[in-house]
Amino acid sequence: MPLITDPYDAVLLVSFGGPEKPEDVVPFLENVTRGRGIPRERLEAVGQHYFQFGGKSPINDQNKALIAAIESDFAAHDIDLPVYWGNRNWAPYLGDTVEQMARDGVRRALCLVTSAYSSWSSCRQYRENIAAAIEAVPEGLTPPQLDKARAYYNHPGFVAATVDGVLASLADLPQDVRDGALLVFVTHSIPVTMNDNSGPGGSGAYAAQHLEVAAVVAEQVREVTGVAHDHELVYCSRSGSPHTPWLEPDVNDRLEELAAGAEGTVPRAVVLIPVGFVSDHMEVVYDLDTEALATAAELGIPARRSASAGTHAAFVGALRDLVLERAAAERGEDVARAVVGTRGPVQDRCPVDCCLAAPVPAGRP
Repeated sequence: MPLITDPYDAVLLVSFGGPEKPEDVVPFLENVTRGRGIPRERLEAVGQHYFQFGGKSPINDQNKALIAAIESDFAAHDIDLPVYWGNRNWAPYLGDTVEQMARDGVRRALCLVTSAYSSWSSCRQYRENIAAAIEAVPEGLTPPQLDKARAYYNHPGFVAATVDGVLASLADLPQDVRDGALLVFVTHSIPVTMNDNSGPGGSGAYAAQHLEVAAVVAEQVREVTGVAHDHELVYCSRSGSPHTPWLEPDVNDRLEELAAGAEGTVPRAVVLIPVGFVSDHMEVVYDLDTEALATAAELGIPARRSASAGTHAAFVGALRDLVLERAAAERGEDVARAVVGTRGPVQDRCPVDCCLAAPVPAGRP
């Protein structure tokens, strides 16, 4: 029997976007940084990260793979919902997609955002993008109602996918250093003020959510392996003014501190865990695979980088669960929301004081 998805008649995957070829890189970065007054020469310098990979970001192909996985999962569970896709900064642009949804007669859709956490850049800005896309639907068309699914960093499916990645990386380390490996959870740095403003009422939710999921993942790894690995949270991809405080420590700086024995103990190995990212896009393949792994090699620390959630079956199942959960809630039914840890589920509808903008927006793609 088909699963009930009323009142939704579509799903919309909302993501960051990325360039497809070298000539796209600077225009893409201009989209990302519009309104921030960053000179073109600085954008060209940042673009070198993309040119190292042929001028193409991995993110669009990863989103295509995720959509295919969602569609396959929906079909397997007899869910008949089309899946649309729109980006903030590159084609397919969110506004174009929402207009197409209106032309297709979509009445109401749930938006799944490729960001699992609460902050201005990872949640509220997407909500503002969605609202702007609705407003831009041409006169004569009825825009769809678009709801955003709750932040899902503590959904069991997202956590399970992360745990599997860590277990595979640990198994790939030499046996003599495996049990002494430090679990280094990595996420995108944001300005301290943005973190302070994240969550309802400015509760510092962004860092707190990452610390929570890191502890949950480390505990589940211990339950499987029987080894209690030390773990910590670090940051990458800082892109703002050096005069503006951002969340620290940077992953490379932290690796150097560890190698120097700053706390008296040098880790026998590290596993870099991109817990702040849904897929292996530019922050992962450049900041971790290119820079951080090179830093670890120079320091003589055996290191592995674990996989992001990507198209892991547990993560795809979590996205399906979010659709069914929110649909039931919108029908007025009692809903048992799947979460792990102690913080509980994030609200469906964000209050007006949730994740207010900080003075400096974050986000090198």
